[in-house]
Amino acid sequence: MNEVDAVKSKDDIQRIENLLLKHGSQDYADIWKLGINVAFRISDLLDIEYSNINMNTREYTTKEQKTGKSRTVRFNNSALAIIERRREDRPDDKFLFQSQSKRIKCDHLKRETVARKFKEIGDIVDIKLSTHSMRKTRGYIMHSSGVSIEQISEVLNHSSPAVTMAYIGLTKEATLKTYDEFEL
Repeated sequence: MNEVDAVKSKDDIQRIENLLLKHGSQDYADIWKLGINVAFRISDLLDIEYSNINMNTREYTTKEQKTGKSRTVRFNNSALAIIERRREDRPDDKFLFQSQSKRIKCDHLKRETVARKFKEIGDIVDIKLSTHSMRKTRGYIMHSSGVSIEQISEVLNHSSPAVTMAYIGLTKEATLKTYDEFEL
C-alpha cells in the first residue's frame, strides 16, 4: 500500500473539505467529514445503511470488512448533522452514500471513485491524500489533543497500541526527541 498522510491541522481538514465541495460534490465533502469523525475504512463507510443506524442512541455497529471484527461508533453532532441532512435530501436512499448514477451496478458510491477525487485534492494541497487519510487524521488529531495511544488504538480497532503508534507516524526519532524536550 502506498504511504499516505494524516492531515495534521484543523485548518487543513477544513480546507480539504472545502476543496472537495468545490472540485467534487457534497458527497465527497460529506464522506471526508464523516470519515474523520468516525474513522471507518472507506469500504465500511460507504456500506452504511440508514436502516442500521440507531438514531436514539446515535450508534452504528458494523463488522469491519478488512478485519471481520465488530465495531460500534457513536455519532457526534457533526456526524449526525451530515446523516440527517443527507436523509432529508434523499429520503428514498438505502445507503448513506448512495450513488445517483444509473450506470453503477452497486447501490453505494464506489471506493475507487472517492479515492480518485481524494488524490486529486491531495495533489492540489501537496499532501499524500487517500481515503485512508481520514482514519490516520482522526488518530493523529486525537494524539495531538492528548488522548492516550491505548484509547486511540481502541477507536481505530487496532490489535495493539504499537500498531497505532506506527500507524499515526510516531517514529523512533520522535520518541528520541522527547528526551530533549522533557529535561527535568
